[in-house]
Amino acid sequence: MNISRRKFLETTAAGAIAARSLSASSDMPTRVLGKTGVHVSILAMGTGSRYLQYKEEDQAIEAVHKGLDLGINYIDSADDYGKDHLSEQHIGKALKGRRDSVFIATKLSNRDPQKSFEIVEASLKALQTDHLDLLHIHSLLLEDDLAKIEAKGGVLDQVLKLRDQKMTRFIGITSHTDPTTLRTALERHDFDVTQMALNGALVGMKNGKGGMVPNDAIKTSFETVALPVANRKKMGVIAMKVMAQDALIGPAEPSKLMYYSLSLPITAVVIGMPKFEHIEENCRLAKAFKPLPVSER
Repeated sequence: MNISRRKFLETTAAGAIAARSLSASSDMPTRVLGKTGVHVSILAMGTGSRYLQYKEEDQAIEAVHKGLDLGINYIDSADDYGKDHLSEQHIGKALKGRRDSVFIATKLSNRDPQKSFEIVEASLKALQTDHLDLLHIHSLLLEDDLAKIEAKGGVLDQVLKLRDQKMTRFIGITSHTDPTTLRTALERHDFDVTQMALNGALVGMKNGKGGMVPNDAIKTSFETVALPVANRKKMGVIAMKVMAQDALIGPAEPSKLMYYSLSLPITAVVIGMPKFEHIEENCRLAKAFKPLPVSER
C-alpha cells in the first residue's frame, strides 16, 4: 500500500495529545470515550445501510461535511458497508483536509485471521489515512463465533497486532445479537471500546428484509447484561440501533429514543441519517439533550 505510517509513528505522542483534544463545535456536547481519554460528540454519524441511501457520491460526501459542520466528530463505518469498502471510500474523500479533527472508527467483519491485515490495509486506503482511531471486531454473534475470534492466532490476536503496529490506536468489539456472549467477551478481554444495541425497547436485533430488525427471541438486554461490564472496565460505550431501524418510531418519538439511550452510562449514540434533514434534526436534538427522568425512561 502506498500510504505510509511513518509520520504517525514519528509523532505518536503528539497524536495522542491531539486525539484527546478533539472537539466538536462549541454547542455540540461531548463525552470522554472511556479509557481512551478522547472527547467525542455524543452523536456519532453512522455510515452503514442508511448512509448508503445517498446514491450519488457527491451527496454522500456532502452528508459527511454537513455532519462535521454541525458538530459531529465521530464517524462510524465498516469494511463491509457497501461493495469494495464503498462507505469508507466516501468518508475518505469527505475528510480531505479534515482528518485531524475527526475520530474514525471502522470494523473488521472477517473471521479469517489470514485476511485481517489485508482488509485493514484496504480500509486505510479507502479512508485515505495512515491510521484508524478505533478498529472494532464486527458483529459478535453467539458463543461459537466468540470461540473462533478468541482462537490462538485468530482475529482477536490479529487486531491486537494491528494496534501494536499503530494501524489503529484503539480496539473494540460490537454486537447486536446476544448480550450474554458480548458480556463474556468484555469480561475476558480488555477492549478500549464496545458498541452494542441499546434502545428504549430493550431489544436485540437480527438480520431481516432490508437490514436489521428487532429480534423478539432475545430475552436478555444489552443494557442490563453487557453494559455494566463495560462500565466497570471503563470502556467507551457506543449505543447503536437506538431507533431499531425506525421500528420503534411511532410508539416513541425519535427525540425520546435518542434521549433514552443518551441517559444511560454511555459515550455516544451512532445513528444512520439517510437525508440531510435527518442530520440537521439529530444534531439539533443532540445539542438540546437533557437526561430523561427515571420515571419517563
